[in-house]
Amino acid sequence: MVDMESTENLEAARKFLTTSLETSSAIASALDESGSRLELLNQRCLSMQASLRFISMQKCSFVNIGQGIDSVLCSAAAVLKVFDSVHQLQHSLLTDPSSDLCTYVTNTKKLEEALKLLTDNCRLAIGWLQGVFEFSQDKAITNEVYLLNVKRCLRILQELQVMEKRARLDGGLLSASFDKLEMVFHRLLIANSMPLPLVSLTSHIGQQASVSTPLLGSLTGKLHAIIERLNANERLDKCQSIYVEVRGINARRSLKTLDLSYLEFPAAELDAQGIESYIDQWGSHLELVVKHLLEIEYRLTTNVFEKIDPEAWMGCFAKIALESGILSFIRFGRIVTERKNEPFKLLNLLDIFRVLNGLRQKFNQLFRGEACEEIRALIKDLVNKVVNGASEIFWQLPAQVKLQRPSSPPPDGSVPKLVSFVTDYCNKLLDDTYRPHLTQVLEIHLSWRKEAYEEGIVFTQIYNIIKEVAVNLDAWSKAYEDITLSYLFMMNNHCHFHNLRGTVLGNMMGDSWLRAHEQYKDYYAALYLGNSWGKLLPILLVPKDILSSSDGIVTSQDLAKRLNAFNLAFDERYKKQSNWVISDEILRENVCKHLVEGIIPIYRAYEKNYSLSIENDGKVAKHIKYTAQSLENRIRSLFQPKLRKQGSIKQENLISKIKEVSNQFRLTLAAL
Repeated sequence: MVDMESTENLEAARKFLTTSLETSSAIASALDESGSRLELLNQRCLSMQASLRFISMQKCSFVNIGQGIDSVLCSAAAVLKVFDSVHQLQHSLLTDPSSDLCTYVTNTKKLEEALKLLTDNCRLAIGWLQGVFEFSQDKAITNEVYLLNVKRCLRILQELQVMEKRARLDGGLLSASFDKLEMVFHRLLIANSMPLPLVSLTSHIGQQASVSTPLLGSLTGKLHAIIERLNANERLDKCQSIYVEVRGINARRSLKTLDLSYLEFPAAELDAQGIESYIDQWGSHLELVVKHLLEIEYRLTTNVFEKIDPEAWMGCFAKIALESGILSFIRFGRIVTERKNEPFKLLNLLDIFRVLNGLRQKFNQLFRGEACEEIRALIKDLVNKVVNGASEIFWQLPAQVKLQRPSSPPPDGSVPKLVSFVTDYCNKLLDDTYRPHLTQVLEIHLSWRKEAYEEGIVFTQIYNIIKEVAVNLDAWSKAYEDITLSYLFMMNNHCHFHNLRGTVLGNMMGDSWLRAHEQYKDYYAALYLGNSWGKLLPILLVPKDILSSSDGIVTSQDLAKRLNAFNLAFDERYKKQSNWVISDEILRENVCKHLVEGIIPIYRAYEKNYSLSIENDGKVAKHIKYTAQSLENRIRSLFQPKLRKQGSIKQENLISKIKEVSNQFRLTLAAL
């Protein structure tokens, strides 16, 4: 109704201006004729000269007002034509954009242009008409009706001039059209945003992302068209908010396909052993998020926003990355770096460094610009903590081993847990899984300190660790009160080092080092056998002077005495050594084999040579405590590791012992 009334008013104004123009033309003609007559009377009526000059000036002014009215009519005609276009576009924009989005966006743009043209023409017409009005007010020939009509025309044009402004306000035609475009933008994004099946991509970890980017082709064109119109009307922020909301929710839904509960565990609940498995999950999940999920979001955001505003698309991507939970992964890494120093922590930190270093190029590609500054800063801080923490622990390892020197050696003579732990640990550090990353960490750390990295620095440090272990073994061997147990202890440990042949640590130490330990193993084995069991055999051997005497008779009392002495000596050794351990299975079998081969044949010959005397003398027979077979079985039962006897709890105890060693290391770190 308002628009129809405005049209009628405009038409009335046009008719009025046309009539005014005709009147003005008639007045101008009349003035021309009057001017001619006055000129003829000029000589006769000099007293009228001044008046005629004034009338002539009036004539010029009225000619000018005629020209002004012509301009007003042209502008008014243009206003009317543009207004008709606006009226037609209004009906097309009341429809649902989804039915024909391209046409709707085009009509929206046409409406913007039409309203702008309407405003410009109204401004021009108002300027001309205001000039006519101001001139007419000063002229006595202008009547009141004429002035009222001019004022009415001015009011109509002024109302049309603010139509563009009203259309852009909330509830206005343009504003409503933009709202509809935003809703269509939202619907298109939701309809084409599906969670990424990250679990199914686990097998592709370490490979280039092969998942196709959604929202390409014609759909991207539709989004571009909407964004372009909204951006041209200062509504890009709302468009970005919609995009971040939809894609951020989609990213979180994608992450829910993974079990990320460990990211929320309190630091106190992550023990040294359990955290290793979590770090493995963390690494694989972070690769999935960065190389697949964020890679896709990066490409998609680029396609949608880059041509509109380069800064805008980076801002959108940064917010989506934050919504995806990337900070939770960084926070988990920080928790690991803030744990107390212990050997396992070095391996954990190297695992984290491996993952971060493998993603370094992706980080640089994805998290660019000012919008991603927060993410970049947190990643950089995490890398700093990892490098500094790993380097600190590595350089302290020899000192940690040295600080264990005052501790007591194992009471069973076995390989100390520290020795087996350190050699296994060094093998891990030298393995291809960790050594390249450890080398890189040390190189980075030294460069930060402006120190030169020397080739082979890792090998030198490992050698220093093993050297401290060897010094510890010498000190521990002297702590045994029983020299025989000391021999067994050294035999065990030299065997342990010799068994490093074929490992990366053994290869690093070299063949001469390995052969030396083999020789020391055999040396201490001979000392052990001779010192412990060598004195047992002479008890069963009858002196040759008795056997070579004239009668050659060994009395029952002599036999009983020898049997008792053998039984006591064997039982004493067996009781004392039943808790001793030979860790290496082959060495244990060889030692038992030597004992069996040295004792059993003599014991069996003893039974055979004197069986008749034993058979006829019950007093002597009762002193035969062992048969040859039972004696052999007893010998072969010696030196068994306690873990083997405990069966099903073997692994549990092993983990417990490893934790104990690790805790000892941690305590010594605190003392440094």
